[in-house]
Amino acid sequence: MIEWQWLPFDDIPARDWYEVLRQRQQVFILEQTCLYPDIDGLDPHCHHLMAWRTVDGQRVLQASLRVLPPGLKYDEMSIGRVLTTQAARGTGIGRALLDQAMPLVDALYPRDACRIGAQAHLEKFYGGYGFVTVTEPYDEDGIMHIDMLRPASITS
Repeated sequence: MIEWQWLPFDDIPARDWYEVLRQRQQVFILEQTCLYPDIDGLDPHCHHLMAWRTVDGQRVLQASLRVLPPGLKYDEMSIGRVLTTQAARGTGIGRALLDQAMPLVDALYPRDACRIGAQAHLEKFYGGYGFVTVTEPYDEDGIMHIDMLRPASITS
């Protein structure tokens, strides 16, 4: 069973935040071999969605993402740092994360479109949530990305 946690940065317990940062480092920097500043100063302005599961009596992060307000990174609000931990891959948690996130995003920013910088191979996945590709593929840290936009009129 998944425990969902949807919190503004200041309300995230320190141990939970530590685990989110540890997993972001593991996935985005070590696994994907991308040297970039993951701790970019934007997290304190965001809401964060985290999925936890109890495994052998321990609470373990399965997936997470952050929601950036309009004007922070893009003109539109944005979803970023979407991550599924290595141990949780193949369980459907990525889809469950977006299924959980989209109604929360719509409630938080009901009049705003949503822009994402998605890895190009996930175009079809995000398309299933109403995102439409708005740029040509581009290289970001050695991984092909595309910008995708979800109009404000889309509801989950």
